[in-house]
Amino acid sequence: MFFLLHSLHFICLIGQALAAPADLVHDASLEKRALVPNVLSGAIGTVDGALSSVVGGVAADSSEASGIFSAILGAIEDTIKDQVTATPTNIAQATSVVASIFSATPTTIYDDIIKLAANGIAPDATDLANLLVGAVSGPNSETNINLKNPASPIYPKKSSTDPAYTLTETQLRQVIYIPSTFTYGQKPPVILVPGTGATGYQSFDGNFIPLLTGVSYADPVWLNIPIQLLGDAQVNAEYVAYAINYISGISKRNSSIISWSQGGIDTQWALKYFSSTRKVVSNFIAISPDYHGTQLAYLLCPSFPTLPCAPAVIQQEYNSNFIATLRSNGGDSAYVPTTTVYSSTDEIVQPQSGTGASAYLLDARNVGVTNNQVQAVCGGHPAGLFYTHEGVLYNPLAFALAKDALTNGGPGRTSRLSSLNTVCDEVVAPGLNLANVLTTEEAISTAGISVLIYPFKVFVEPPIMSYAAGK
Repeated sequence: MFFLLHSLHFICLIGQALAAPADLVHDASLEKRALVPNVLSGAIGTVDGALSSVVGGVAADSSEASGIFSAILGAIEDTIKDQVTATPTNIAQATSVVASIFSATPTTIYDDIIKLAANGIAPDATDLANLLVGAVSGPNSETNINLKNPASPIYPKKSSTDPAYTLTETQLRQVIYIPSTFTYGQKPPVILVPGTGATGYQSFDGNFIPLLTGVSYADPVWLNIPIQLLGDAQVNAEYVAYAINYISGISKRNSSIISWSQGGIDTQWALKYFSSTRKVVSNFIAISPDYHGTQLAYLLCPSFPTLPCAPAVIQQEYNSNFIATLRSNGGDSAYVPTTTVYSSTDEIVQPQSGTGASAYLLDARNVGVTNNQVQAVCGGHPAGLFYTHEGVLYNPLAFALAKDALTNGGPGRTSRLSSLNTVCDEVVAPGLNLANVLTTEEAISTAGISVLIYPFKVFVEPPIMSYAAGK
C-alpha cells in the first residue's frame, strides 16, 4: 500500500513546469500536488494520468482501491483547507472562472474540482467535514417524520399495474423533506428530484428552492435520497414514484416534478413502470437530464473499470443495460407533459446537442414535449453561452420555461414567454445572486466527493429488476 501511494505521489510530481488555467487564480499548492495538467510533453500530471500509471493489476484488491480513492480525496481536502484566495466577487467573474476550468478537454472531474477549490468555488471546511462523516440533517435529512397519510392507500402499491416496492413504506416516506411553508394543496406542489451525488437540498438550495419558495404557482418539497442517489438507480426511482403519489395524496391535487441530472432518468423510470404516477403529474421539467446516459460517465469514476465505481454512475453509461431498458418500448418518449433544458457545454453529460442530445425526449404519446438547448434557443445572448451540468439550474431560460409550464400548463414553451430576448439577455435567473451561483456550482464538487467516499462500489451495474426485464 505504501509503495502504491508513494508511486502515485511521485508520478504526480513528475516535472516542475505547470500551467495555471487561463484567467484563473494560480494556487501554489496545486504545483505541490501537481493536480493540474503538466505542460511537459508526454508527462503525466493529472489525477487520471497518475491513476492509469499505477493501478494496473492491483485494483481487484479493495484495500488498494480504497487507498487510491483516499489519496484523491486527500488532495481535494487539502486544497479546500489551503485555499487562501478570494472567492469570485461578482457573477461575471464566477461564471468566467467556471467556463475557463470546464472548457478544456475533460480528463477526470477531480482535476476540475481541485481547480474550482483553488479558486474559491467549493464546499467550505464545515460542509466538507459534514459530507465526509455523512452528516445529513435539517433540510438535508434522509429521515424525516411525515405523519400525514394520503387520502387512499398507496403502499404496497397504488395500482395493480405498479410493481411492488423493494423498500418499506417508512424508508420511502422519510426521504421526503416537507418544509414548514408547505400548504398541503393550497398551492400546486412541486417535487424537486436531485442529481447524482447530491441530496435534494444540495442540488436545489442555490436555485429552485429560493426561486419557488413564497410564490403562488408552486409549493416545493424535495427528496433526500440515501447515499446521494449513488446506489441502484432502479431503487432511486422507487423513492420518486412513492413521493409522487404521496405528495399528491396528502395535497389532494396533482404535483409537478423538477429534476436535475440523474433525477431525470429516475423520474422517467418511475413514470414508465409505476404507471399510477402518470395520472397525478401535471408537468415534468427536467434540467440536464441524461435519458441516453452519457459518454463521459467515466469522469466520475477514476480509472473505471480498473477501479470500481458507484452503481448509479455505471448505470448512466451511454450503453448501459439500465439506459437501454429505460429507452426500450417507448421509454424514450414522454409519459406526461415534459420540458427539458440542457447545455451543449455540459461537462458531465454528452452528447447534448441537437436531436442526438442525451436530454432529447420524443413525444410518441402526444402529451407535449419541448426540448430546449440553451445555446440553440438563446444563441448569441448571455443565457446561451457556457453553462455547466449544474449551471443550467440557474440559467434564466431554464427558470422561465419552468415557470411557464407551472403557470400555463406544460410543456414550457418559448412562444409563451413575454420577451424571449429579455430572458436570454440575463446570465442567471432573476432573483438569484452570486451566493446562489456559487452554491449551485459547488454541487459538482459535492457529487465528486460523494462518489469517492461511497462505500459500496462495484465493477458491474446492478441487474435489471424482473418487472422491467424485456419491458
